[in-house]
Amino acid sequence: MDILNALVAFLNFVFVPGLAYGAQLALGALGVTLIYGILRFSNFAHGDTMAFGTMVTILGTWGLQAAGVTAGPLPTALLALPLGIAVTAALVLATDRAVYRFYRRQKAAPTILVIVSLGVMFVMNGIVRFIIGVEEIGFADGERFLITAGDFRKMTGLSEGLAIKTTQAITVVTALIVVAALFWFLNRTRTGKSMRAFSDNEDLALLSGINPERVVAVTWILAAALATTAGVLYGLDKSFKAFTYFQLLLPIFAAAIVGGLGSPLGAIAGGFVIAFSEVTVTYAWKKVATYLLPDALAPDGLVQLMSTDYKFAVSFTILIIVLLFMPTGLFKGKSV
Repeated sequence: MDILNALVAFLNFVFVPGLAYGAQLALGALGVTLIYGILRFSNFAHGDTMAFGTMVTILGTWGLQAAGVTAGPLPTALLALPLGIAVTAALVLATDRAVYRFYRRQKAAPTILVIVSLGVMFVMNGIVRFIIGVEEIGFADGERFLITAGDFRKMTGLSEGLAIKTTQAITVVTALIVVAALFWFLNRTRTGKSMRAFSDNEDLALLSGINPERVVAVTWILAAALATTAGVLYGLDKSFKAFTYFQLLLPIFAAAIVGGLGSPLGAIAGGFVIAFSEVTVTYAWKKVATYLLPDALAPDGLVQLMSTDYKFAVSFTILIIVLLFMPTGLFKGKSV
């Protein structure tokens, strides 16, 4: 038995990737849950909002690189991120003014708004594909690793190495900062308190003199910031491809619903539940099992419950189970 090497393999291939992926899903799910909690509908265009924000950030990154501006060991995309957030916020505000506002004033049912968001999703998807194309794009520059497997082996003398990518560390740190800032904003500022009051009881909030249009605008800006940040972090960690963000909609919604749609804390918890479930089920456990078991019991196969090609099936399965047995989610959000 070699417990330390097994632990390092687990950290390298399950825990660290799951932590980074969970942080990305949590930020995406926070945007979905804000829209649902305040505007009262499920925004199916959120995945393509992430794609649009990431696309703008990539274009800004290329512009900075062409001008000789970089962030040193960090990805240049972090410098271009504010541009991506600003342009995406402008787009979603324009979309709200041109499309969603009409249905809000008509007091349309949430189902109608969901269908409208599907139309917006296809338009945004088309815009992204038209501007940046359909190919896979890698835009992470700077130092690739915070610590390499070789360096870790030299430091510890273990045969298994631990490699932590710079983008994984940036994802976790950025997610912590963004979540802390969001909770501070919602709980400590007057606008944040207005948003929470509007979410809890719209009629009472209006009687209290809260401006609904301002609440709606701030909600869209926050959702755009969360979507763009989540999209850029995911793209840096893996790569950018327009269709990938369309596919990410399922695990993001699964995370929001598992945690409790409408609950910010639930969105964060749901993101990590979905991420670690996907990574755990699709990881080939042969290496860890070989370290832990005697040679006579070492497995011949991959010891993989499900191929990575089917990882979204894990999200879908968890989503169905939660909807059947806990429709309000782990943190009892609004019933779906």
